[in-house]
Order: sequence, then C-alpha cells, then structure tokens
Amino acid sequence: MQHEKLGTYANQLARALADVGSTTKAAWATGNPQEALANAVPYMQAYGHLVLAWIWLDVALAVLAMDKDLAIAAHRGSMAAQRYFFHYELPRIGAWLQVVKARDMTCAGMEEEAF
Repeated sequence: MQHEKLGTYANQLARALADVGSTTKAAWATGNPQEALANAVPYMQAYGHLVLAWIWLDVALAVLAMDKDLAIAAHRGSMAAQRYFFHYELPRIGAWLQVVKARDMTCAGMEEEAF
C-alpha cells in the first residue's frame, strides 16, 4: 500500500521537473544571457529542491524495500521526512521559477549607486 502512495509524490516530482524544463526554455527564449541569468539564484534554489525531492523519493523507495511494514522507528521517520519535503519544501519552487520564467529584471536592473 505504501508504494501506491509514493505514486502521488512521483507525479508531483514529474510536474516539478516539467516546470523547471519549461522555465529554462522561457528564461532563454530571447537568447539574451543577461536576462536568462538575471535570476540564477532562485533558479538554482528551485533546481536544488527538485534534486532533493528526487533523493527523498528514492530514500522512501529504499526504506519500503527494506521494511514494508515500517516496523523500525527510523524508517517511519524517513518516510515522514519525505512527506514533509513534498508537502512543505517542493511547492516553494513555483515562486522561485516565476521570476525566472518572467525574466524579471528587478534585481539585475538596480543601479550600483542605489546600493
């Protein structure tokens, strides 16, 4: 039963991967590196969270392969951490990718003297 529940998370991960892919294309749509790279930090934050979500899903699969009944407390903790990441952390990538996709120049357009 636990493996079926992971399918929901796998689908969520697939959607996040597709969003990162479409954002990458949108960021480079003009071919202007300054626009594409203006929001490199939020892009890297989103990409990092995507990778961590994949790792947590992999951990969950490994835990269930070893202990399908989750008889070991540490395994239950790993599964809870995986759920936490997908419920609280992975959704953050939407906000990070939004400014990348829009090629927002708020930060990059700031004049040096204004700092």
